[in-house]
Order: sequence, then C-alpha cells, then structure tokens
Amino acid sequence: QVQLVESGGGLVQPGGSLRLSCAASGIIFSIYAMGWYRQAPGKQRELVARITSGGNTNYADSVKGRFTISRDNAKNTVYLQMNSLKPEDTAVYYCNNPIPIWSWGQGTQVTVSS
Repeated sequence: QVQLVESGGGLVQPGGSLRLSCAASGIIFSIYAMGWYRQAPGKQRELVARITSGGNTNYADSVKGRFTISRDNAKNTVYLQMNSLKPEDTAVYYCNNPIPIWSWGQGTQVTVSS
C-alpha cells in the first residue's frame, strides 16, 4: 500500500521561502516520476512541478524560476524548495505521481500572507 506523507508547510510572509518534503513508502521510489500539486480554496488541484526518475524537471509557468523540485532516492523523499513566495501560492500542497495513480496524502498547508 502506497503512503505519501507531506510536511514542511506553514505561514510565511510574501517573498519568503519554504521547503516541503514528501516521504513515500510502499513503492520502489527510484523508478517513479514524482510531482508536487497544489489546491487553493475553490480551485482545482494543479500540478506545479514534476521530476522524472532520472532527475529531469518541469514546472508550471506560475512557479517557474521560483520553485525547485528535487529528490533523494535513498530517503524515498521528494522536495519542493519554494522561494519568492506570493500570496497566490497559498494552497494545500500534495505529492503524487505526475499521473496521480496513488491515494492522496493529507497534504501540507502553505499560507503566504503579511
């Protein structure tokens, strides 16, 4: 059974930074692409960053140049470094496969506000 556990969210001022983590279990982590999604109140969940098993990355235009996705296969963990945060980045952040084939975790809340 696949389990995804996100952490690292919080309240941050505009322009600040956060680093999110997602620990995965129940899968051979290293062979899978991974993605970070977010869902703001009243909006659909969207994929904002993805990383292949080989380490290639892609980003949504809204976060390009500010967010960095990375992975540590030894720790079965994917990270999202978020810099220059904006109020519109406020959302619950989740990880999953870029084609979301696994059950969702609980997510981690990111709130960007002064």
